Parts: sequence; structure tokens; C-alpha cells
Amino acid sequence: MLTDPAFLIPVFVTLFVVIDPIGLAPLFIALTQGMDRAQRLAVGIRACVISVLLLTVFGLAGESILAGIGITMPAFQIAGGILLFLTALDMVFERRSQRRAGHATAEHDPSVFPLAMPLIAGPGAMAAMILLVGEAEGDWGGVVAVHLAMVAVIVIAFLLFLVAIPLERILGRTGTMVITRLLGMLLAALSVQFVLNGLRATGLV
Repeated sequence: MLTDPAFLIPVFVTLFVVIDPIGLAPLFIALTQGMDRAQRLAVGIRACVISVLLLTVFGLAGESILAGIGITMPAFQIAGGILLFLTALDMVFERRSQRRAGHATAEHDPSVFPLAMPLIAGPGAMAAMILLVGEAEGDWGGVVAVHLAMVAVIVIAFLLFLVAIPLERILGRTGTMVITRLLGMLLAALSVQFVLNGLRATGLV
């Protein structure tokens, strides 16, 4: 699975859409207003490192946590798919950006909250990590691939933080809205697939 494009591409796309590095870039600008380049760099690094650690914990131990409280993986696949679908609806109808903007208040150090959590490593990303690791079906190559894809997406988010101000000028509000809605449609399709996989695992489909 580590080199299987049929597995890697949906994993990367799912995490990219859920974490939404492009949508985070304008919020990074708002959260770090008044900071110089060195301060912004430090905030971006801390936020991304904390996010990687949080999502790694959920990727490696999330299923064990579920088993400990009596939740089966098919049930979580279905619930996670529904959660991701709601996230997709928020993206398509611009509700997620409005909620995220509500977190963009002046903070001395926004790297832990709200940047790392809930903006980067939010509930949708945590659910996606558990679901995607579950899709690997115990294959450690697949588990590693999921975590490498997660790290790659967060690295992209960090790179976009570095170029957030010029990127915002290039894309403009219209460009950002178009990309967000397109990613929302992709996430909706992927979330339906998660639900179908969960139903298939229960034998209902």
C-alpha cells in the first residue's frame, strides 16, 4: 500500500480537503496580524508540529480508543463519513469559513489554539485519520502511507503560511471561494464512499 496510487491518492485528497491548507492561509494572516516574519514563522512551526502529533495519536491509537468504549470500525466509518459530509456541506455553502473566522481573534500566541486545534487538527481531520488507517486493514505499509500523507498535507499548509499574504492577493476572494467549493464537492463524494464502505463491512450492502 505504501506505493499503491489507488490507495495513496484518495488518502492524500481526503486529508488535503479536510485540513484545507488553502482555506487556512487567510486565517493565518488574521491570527498573526502585527507579528514580524520571525514571529509568524515560529507560530507556524509550533502549530504544524502540534497538529502532526495530535493526528498521529489519533491515527495510531484511535481505533483502540474506539474498541475500548465499544464502538466498531464499521459504525465509526459510517459516522465519520456523515461528519465529513457535513464538513463538505459547510465548505460548499461557506459556513466553515464563517465559523473559522470566529476563532480569528487577537491572541498573543495562536499556535496551539485556535491554529493547531481546531483549525488544522480539527474533529474532521481526527476522524479522517482513524478512518483512513482503518482502510489500511492492519497493513503497516498502509498505516505509514496515511501518516506520510498527513505530514505532507501539513507541510503544504506550512508552506502556504509562508506565502499567505502574496497568495491571498493572487487568488483574491473569488478564487479562494471557487477552490473551497470545488474541494467541498470532492469531500462530499469521498465521505459517501466512507459510508458505503461501512455499510458493506456490516453486510447491509
